[in-house]
Amino acid sequence: MSTDYEWRTGRTCRFKLHYHLVFVPKYRREVFTAPMLERLEAVYRETCEQMGGELLEFNGEIDHVHLLAVCPPKVALSNFIGKLKGKSAYVLRQEFWPEVEKKLWGEQFWSPSYCVVSCGGAPLEIIEAYIKDQRRPPSEQSAIHSQRIRKQP
Repeated sequence: MSTDYEWRTGRTCRFKLHYHLVFVPKYRREVFTAPMLERLEAVYRETCEQMGGELLEFNGEIDHVHLLAVCPPKVALSNFIGKLKGKSAYVLRQEFWPEVEKKLWGEQFWSPSYCVVSCGGAPLEIIEAYIKDQRRPPSEQSAIHSQRIRKQP
């Protein structure tokens, strides 16, 4: 996987939005097997592409999964996550339910909560300094003062 990610372009914007997502099954049950994780990766990749995003990295353990994904700014992050969790739960129920039903009960596969961390780009300290160092327009009073100085011979 490359560490230099391209800027992406929308109709009216340029963006570089990377999110580290963590999903856990209901009650953090140990439900995942290697074939389930392989299938989840394919489902997540397809779903991200359908929503204009991209799955950059995926992996999981027996009780949770991690995704590194790009989500375009026109898609609300909560909708993006809802689609990822909803479609993956549907597929897991369809294809792996005999294995899963022994460890989970009820209608829900995923915990309703999730972890999301924005990542990539410069450290926050550098961004803060960059913002502080912007050339702020002078106040009206200082603009008048500098015009008087310029007019003097």
